[in-house]
Amino acid sequence: MIWDWAFAFEILPVLGRAAIVTIEATLLGFVIAALLGLVLAVVRIAVPWTGWTISVLIELIRSTPLLIQIFFLYFVLPKFGVVLDAFTAGVFAIGIHYAAYCSEVYRAGFDNIHRGQWEAAIALNLSSWTTFKDIIIPQAIPPIVPALGNYLVALFKETPLLSAIAVLELMQTAKIIGSETFRYTEPMTLVGLFFLAMSLVSAALIRSLEGVLNRRTMR
Repeated sequence: MIWDWAFAFEILPVLGRAAIVTIEATLLGFVIAALLGLVLAVVRIAVPWTGWTISVLIELIRSTPLLIQIFFLYFVLPKFGVVLDAFTAGVFAIGIHYAAYCSEVYRAGFDNIHRGQWEAAIALNLSSWTTFKDIIIPQAIPPIVPALGNYLVALFKETPLLSAIAVLELMQTAKIIGSETFRYTEPMTLVGLFFLAMSLVSAALIRSLEGVLNRRTMR
């Protein structure tokens, strides 16, 4: 049989539990990427002399494969006394990797704000924190939400790399099922459907968030 429905329903709960691990890794990694990327972008603007250092760091992260970064955090850092479990190392690696991309997206959003608004904030004697929090960020974020959403969807598709350090996410679980039963059609097909569903739901949520932010901006 090419497809065995009984076997597919049998392994569905196992893959469902693995999908939870995938979702957790994706969401935690995205939170790290979004927050760290914002910090890097703000520091680059607020503290100009750090611009060159941050630019080099971002290019270094973006120019090296994510898999190497995962291996570095999991296998190399323990030699310096920093020991992370597989899941934590994987989440941090994904978050730091995509923080470099998110930082560039934030920077583009900040650059899109007219220079006159910065000058007006200075003329009103507003602090840098107040300027960013109340004037710049509310205008810069809505236009870049679609780009950030694309990275969220991409993060889902990067989680199979965590199987390289034995994280039992969705793809690793499917491979284990296949190696134990010698049936790969059902687990791999179900994994593809899981990823499709997660990506579609994420895209829908991002579009909804974009609509909400745009309505608030118009007000």
